[in-house]
Amino acid sequence: MARRSRQPRRPVRRAPERDCPCGAGGPYDACCGRLHAGDAGADTAEALMRSRYSAFALGDVDYLLRTWHPDTRPARLDLDGGRRWTGLEVLETSGGTAFHSSGTVTFRAHYRDAEGPGAQEETSEFLRLDGAWVYR
Repeated sequence: MARRSRQPRRPVRRAPERDCPCGAGGPYDACCGRLHAGDAGADTAEALMRSRYSAFALGDVDYLLRTWHPDTRPARLDLDGGRRWTGLEVLETSGGTAFHSSGTVTFRAHYRDAEGPGAQEETSEFLRLDGAWVYR
């Protein structure tokens, strides 16, 4: 979803008021927007994964770095400005609830770039660190 380069950081885009990019079905401000603003934390690994997808879609590098496990977090993250994220499918989850200390989420993220439409599928690992979910 990202590449490292020395390009200047692009500004964070605002999501439409009517729907959140993560596809959970709610308005951005009541969904991932609360997490991006720091007003709430993700309750589950899936919620964190969805909020991170929305952060990629909106260009919110600060949120992505803030929710990355410190052992694997890059010093810097530059997003591919030519890729537009167009949809998210959660395929499977394992663990990652209030009763777990870790979890995985398998998802497919759809995009469009100069070469046309595409999708990236992966299984991401999440850990609870000091009570908060982080991406590893």
